[in-house]
Amino acid sequence: MRVLGIDPGLRLTGYGCVEGDERSPRIVEAGVFRLTQGSGSPPPIADRLDELERDLAELIARVRPDAAAVEALFAHYKHPATAMVMAHARGVILLTLKRAGLPFAELAPKTVKQAMTGSGRAAKRQMQEAVASVFGLPAPPEPPDVADALAIAFAAMIRAGGDIVSA
Repeated sequence: MRVLGIDPGLRLTGYGCVEGDERSPRIVEAGVFRLTQGSGSPPPIADRLDELERDLAELIARVRPDAAAVEALFAHYKHPATAMVMAHARGVILLTLKRAGLPFAELAPKTVKQAMTGSGRAAKRQMQEAVASVFGLPAPPEPPDVADALAIAFAAMIRAGGDIVSA
């Protein structure tokens, strides 16, 4: 099974496509979409969302996943505006996945951390190191958005046991 994991963002959106199973996962492709920031003031959110949709549709066509997983909306009480901005990116991502006909799951950060490290409270660096270990990488993936996306894909793969149902 080939699973695409996505870590939503409006500056950087991490992605990681993995295949295989829990015992022998392999990375098909991983990276980040660096959404246009421009010099001076950033472009309107609508422009960045349009760019995100195009980039994601191209990725789906290229890697041809069987399913996808997206980080569920997380809101920290100290930063409520972050959740609102992330919701824009998540909406575009979910719509793009739906239009592509991909079944998808939404996974809470705690669920992903638990799957990768055994602890739902793992730090960013711990997650990066766990991803490097699981996939046999010589160094932790950078930026952390890539590691997060790979972890999301891996968690979906093991959680679903091969069956991901659209939310």
